[in-house]
Amino acid sequence: MGDEITVTFAGSGDAFGSGGRFQACFHVRRPRGPDVLIDCGATSLPALRRLGLNPGNVGAVFVSHLHGDHFGGLPFLILDGQFSQRSLPLTVAGPPGTSQRLSEAMEVMFPGSTSTPRKFQVDVVELSPGSPARVAGIDVEAWEVVHPSGAPPLGLRLGVDGRTISYTGDTAWTDNLIALAAGADLFIAEAYYRDKAVPYHLRLADLIEHRNGLGAKRVVLTHMALDMLAGTSFPFETAHDGYAVRL
Repeated sequence: MGDEITVTFAGSGDAFGSGGRFQACFHVRRPRGPDVLIDCGATSLPALRRLGLNPGNVGAVFVSHLHGDHFGGLPFLILDGQFSQRSLPLTVAGPPGTSQRLSEAMEVMFPGSTSTPRKFQVDVVELSPGSPARVAGIDVEAWEVVHPSGAPPLGLRLGVDGRTISYTGDTAWTDNLIALAAGADLFIAEAYYRDKAVPYHLRLADLIEHRNGLGAKRVVLTHMALDMLAGTSFPFETAHDGYAVRL
């Protein structure tokens, strides 16, 4: 059990709080190294605190794309660290353009915050599809997916202490998801609607159609609209806020 990784869906919802859920924020506790987040939507601080997960222990955030429900919590996370006397460095890894967009978001919400001295370092690593990187002791690969957001949207594949966690982000179906999911211990997949075609989003129908090609050991659905939340039977696991997966 000492080598166990726990992935907690602090926020499993869509951009609009469907079903009263918090926005995308997946907390990863690993046996070695600080905690990390996968996505950090605008509601992430209250989502983490509701579950007793300390934002000050987060050493890195991996961002799939630059929409507010996936990265809008970063200014709050950084300011929280500043006011709580945080000393642990924070690394933000996301698509090309993350550094500029994060600075702009901070200045829009909290003018002057980018130039205020802090007791901890904030580094931004911009991930390029097809170019593996190592961030905060985690091996990360990125695939470009299909979800216009002002910067290349990414599907992420993280190598964490011998386990692989993959995540679609938000995207229409693309065959890049086959490579992203292959052999993953956990594949976190958007399933916005059951059958309705919504531009640039995955449907449950897409995942069922390509189920045999995904090749992941475990698939968990997230980012579900009311159409999905009204369902009671699915061929995959479904997340809710507070849902925990142990690897």
